[in-house]
Amino acid sequence: MRIYADNAATTKMSRQAIEAMLPYMETHFGNPSSLYTLGQEAAEALDAARGRIAARLGCEPREIYFTSGGSEADNQAILSAAAIGARRGKRHIISTAFEHHAVLHTLEKLKKEGYEITLLDVHENGLITAEQVAEAIRDDTCLVTVMYANNEIGTIQPTREIGAVCRARGVLFHTDAVQAVGHLPVDVRQEQIDLLSLSAHKFHGPKGVGALYARRGIPLTSLIEGGAQERGKRAGTENVPGIMGMAAALDEACVKMEADAAYVMGLREQLIEGLAKIPHSALNGDREKRLPGNVSFCFEGIEGESLLLLLDQKGIAASSGSACTSGSLDPSHVLLAIGRVHDVAHGSLRLTLNAENTPEEVQEIITAVEEVVTYLRKISPVWRDLENGKRQYIL
Repeated sequence: MRIYADNAATTKMSRQAIEAMLPYMETHFGNPSSLYTLGQEAAEALDAARGRIAARLGCEPREIYFTSGGSEADNQAILSAAAIGARRGKRHIISTAFEHHAVLHTLEKLKKEGYEITLLDVHENGLITAEQVAEAIRDDTCLVTVMYANNEIGTIQPTREIGAVCRARGVLFHTDAVQAVGHLPVDVRQEQIDLLSLSAHKFHGPKGVGALYARRGIPLTSLIEGGAQERGKRAGTENVPGIMGMAAALDEACVKMEADAAYVMGLREQLIEGLAKIPHSALNGDREKRLPGNVSFCFEGIEGESLLLLLDQKGIAASSGSACTSGSLDPSHVLLAIGRVHDVAHGSLRLTLNAENTPEEVQEIITAVEEVVTYLRKISPVWRDLENGKRQYIL
């Protein structure tokens, strides 16, 4: 039996999303910029999808710009806000130390161009506060960018309170909501969000398509030059099938959100309770203010990469906080940001569940993790030193 528990990385496309895409690959395949009927059918579908997505976010259709995914949307939002700030003589940006690299690397680029970047410290529970944001805002602050929910430890940030602080101080507020949209209720008006990024494949839509919400009146900087698509702010023929799949997936996710969240939270709590029984382990992030399906643990005395490979042999797909796929053995910057020391952060495991998982699968995961952790500790010289008292336990 294979168990998929890495839904924060990507989700399986829903049947509804697939069926929504097929007509726009087979019969209504026209270029939406074309004037003839086949093209205008695609253009009408594009407008309808834009309206459906806008309705789910509480904004106007013309405030939605289609992108290739969350990373592109993050880049365009941040670079646009930075350009607006520069024109006004404001070159200070506030973010956090545990953002997605799509945000952090963009901020590093801006720093080289003369912008000053303030990265707020993250509390041990994986949260920041609106008070931290308020204290960091200066007269030359042009942007606050704080993720809605963390992609590794699942903690949900106080976006409504942060949005209120930013609006009161006249500072643009961007949130990377890639992990949140489709899983949490999001209303950009009520939460006073100016810019928001989302990606379809995180809520059972297709890969390679996403969207940027930009509040009306915010001039966007184009990242891709060419045609006049997306009101001149994102050149290139729109991915109509992908966009239709994204709209269908988001509709489905929002309709099922309350019931799915309640069910998945039950699985999450079962998994947390089971893994917490493993000695010298710790949950990463706040127990309550976290995404419904996110479970992130550290296990002392092991390496996360070995844990992942052995779990895969047992048929369980999971992920680690360590950046093993990039060829780096450095521990997760997210775990370091919440105060985990290097030795502990190396032994991290992220399991992300959805409504297709079952209690039986969760029990299988618990049993498998316990067996693998026990095995890895038996062959670990670090664990031997801990047991012999040559090192002190941290967890």
